[in-house]
Amino acid sequence: MPADDPTPLRLPSLDALLAFAATARHASVERAAEALNLSPSAVSKRLAGLEELLGCSLLMRSSKPLALSAAGKEYLAQIEGVLATLAAMPQHRRAAQVRQRLRVSSPPTFARQVLVPALPGFAAAHPEIELELVLSIPFLDERAPEAEIEIRNQALEHEGQVLLQDRVTPMAAPALLAGRPPLQDPADLAGLPLLRTPLQAWAPWLRAQGLDWPEPDQGPRFVDLGLVLEAAACGQGVALARPSLALPLLQRGALQILFLGRSVPAAQPYGLLQHEDGPVAQAFVDWLRAHCRRLEEEVSAWG
Repeated sequence: MPADDPTPLRLPSLDALLAFAATARHASVERAAEALNLSPSAVSKRLAGLEELLGCSLLMRSSKPLALSAAGKEYLAQIEGVLATLAAMPQHRRAAQVRQRLRVSSPPTFARQVLVPALPGFAAAHPEIELELVLSIPFLDERAPEAEIEIRNQALEHEGQVLLQDRVTPMAAPALLAGRPPLQDPADLAGLPLLRTPLQAWAPWLRAQGLDWPEPDQGPRFVDLGLVLEAAACGQGVALARPSLALPLLQRGALQILFLGRSVPAAQPYGLLQHEDGPVAQAFVDWLRAHCRRLEEEVSAWG
């Protein structure tokens, strides 16, 4: 195309081209998905995006088996040479290219406190899997990009799997408690700043202790469980937190649990939605569930 050509260039993604070529080759979205190690929905979305970009239908979806439209046949003939050229390049056939990628989305605190410290173990057990970890912020309705595995801290759909049966309990930094009388009873929290987050209300814990106190309304409002832990570790107040997330801080003494045996169930469990049923996704799910079981056992020692 000449440099002065005013026509805008509209290039499709290589992933979309591969999805189209595989679908044409197998005459089936499902079989194309198997060949590409993707879910059928992922292949369908790539095909739909390609058709939207080109402004035409490439497939006759009403036919069985799936068939190409006239425009699809013409387009396939045009791109086959390009794909063959790319496939023939030796740089594209490095050993790293045979690794299988798996994308996992997770809320930030779970990713930072639970997943990341344990990832070397997963990499050692599954060197053939390239894990891509992306973040979501469901409370603000900021979902991560599409992923094969989705971890949530919210009510699960019927097919979801619970990862952690979490409980919450007050914890604080030793510096916050220094110079104060020892805390003997939950009522002794009066006068201490209680850190607040919309992700975990204080009311259920307060009621369980027989305290008819209002929900805290002073101080910053943290829309992230990790920020609550950081604020608590900095001595800014008492956090109502999950030992499963606070374990590294508890282990190094940056936080301490204030009342043993005084926990209540967390507002929401951490759960998992598996959008891909292939062996790569299943390997990660099995590993993560085993890791969470070990974490629950370790956390139980902290009361």
